[in-house]
Amino acid sequence: MAKLTKHSLFKEEKPRSETLIDRTTRAAREIVEDEAEQRELKTSLLRKARLEREAKTPAKTPEIKTKGARKNSKAKPAG
Repeated sequence: MAKLTKHSLFKEEKPRSETLIDRTTRAAREIVEDEAEQRELKTSLLRKARLEREAKTPAKTPEIKTKGARKNSKAKPAG
């Protein structure tokens, strides 16, 4: 069996050069992550503004409308 040393056990990997596909993928992911971060920030600001607005305005109780008796569409023959 070969003698295990620090150099034979843990081989150094050569750094792989970045291909065009890798660069495109990395750039696309960065763009998507930035857009998601901006969307979350905007959502939190809008939520905060909505909660503040709701806290300032008094709550209105909606009026409940009662429905009248339903009319039968078919006329009953007199008989």
